Amino acid sequence: MYTTHLLRRLALGLSIGLCAATGHAQTAPVIDDTLFQAFGGQSGLVVLMDDLMTRLLADPRMNPFFKDTDQKHIKEQLVVQFCQVSGGPCKLAKPDMKKPHSGVDITVADFNALVEVLQQSMDAQGIPFGVQNRLLAKLAPMHREIVNVP
Repeated sequence: MYTTHLLRRLALGLSIGLCAATGHAQTAPVIDDTLFQAFGGQSGLVVLMDDLMTRLLADPRMNPFFKDTDQKHIKEQLVVQFCQVSGGPCKLAKPDMKKPHSGVDITVADFNALVEVLQQSMDAQGIPFGVQNRLLAKLAPMHREIVNVP
């Protein structure tokens, strides 16, 4: 019992000492924006979304979802969303994906087609495969809120 208590106090002391030594005791958490920077920051994401929208409209699977929408607004929202997800300085007021997609029937195949088109856009922008995968891993959980048709 005494040994366990002593080990806990030692571990706590080491943790506090490490935090103080590294300067983390009083500072805000460091945000990793390396993924955001790998996409070229804000301007790189704008170029990517311009290319993506062009490809979405040209793709027969995706065109019906985007042709009669406010494409400028969608691109702006995607830039902010990708900026936030990739560790950039952007913040969505409320990152709810269900509401904007609720009036549209979206299947898993539709979601996968959009990802395919996004990958084509990233390839066209010269974004390395590993960087693409890091972003896609962060976006993948959104399918739970976007896909609404079994």
